[in-house]
Amino acid sequence: MIDLDEIRRKTVPVDKYLSTMENPFKEKFLARKESYQPNQDTVDKLKRIADKNIVVVFSAEWCKDCANNVPVLELVSKATGLEVRVFGHIMKDALSTKEKRRIPPSPPEVKTFGVEKLPWIIIYDKKGREMGKIIENPVHTGSLEEELLYTIQKK
Repeated sequence: MIDLDEIRRKTVPVDKYLSTMENPFKEKFLARKESYQPNQDTVDKLKRIADKNIVVVFSAEWCKDCANNVPVLELVSKATGLEVRVFGHIMKDALSTKEKRRIPPSPPEVKTFGVEKLPWIIIYDKKGREMGKIIENPVHTGSLEEELLYTIQKK
């Protein structure tokens, strides 16, 4: 189990993460947000269980999969009340042969959580127990919101 209060202190809500992003990256994230329409049936199901879960995501502005998925997380969060927290600004460490991520500016939690790829999405229940992960993109369903529901319901 993890300490959710500590996670909240070290992260930002997904909407704040997107609003503080700088261009040219912000444009790609916002374009995805404006063009995406979550599946309403899935949103309705998530809304009924949103208060029992929290999503923690590791993201980077330069990451194509993050630009595709993190805006969807914000839409789902707003539509359902699902709490989504972001460890942002993850950076590659091109100068190191041992470390994949540069710390700082990447948060040290990239090591704690074993982050290999981005986005690294972890779903927890409100007690801090891990429900599952979504790494890069959905693998069991056709959309991120469906994958969130699938991950939550399989436990």
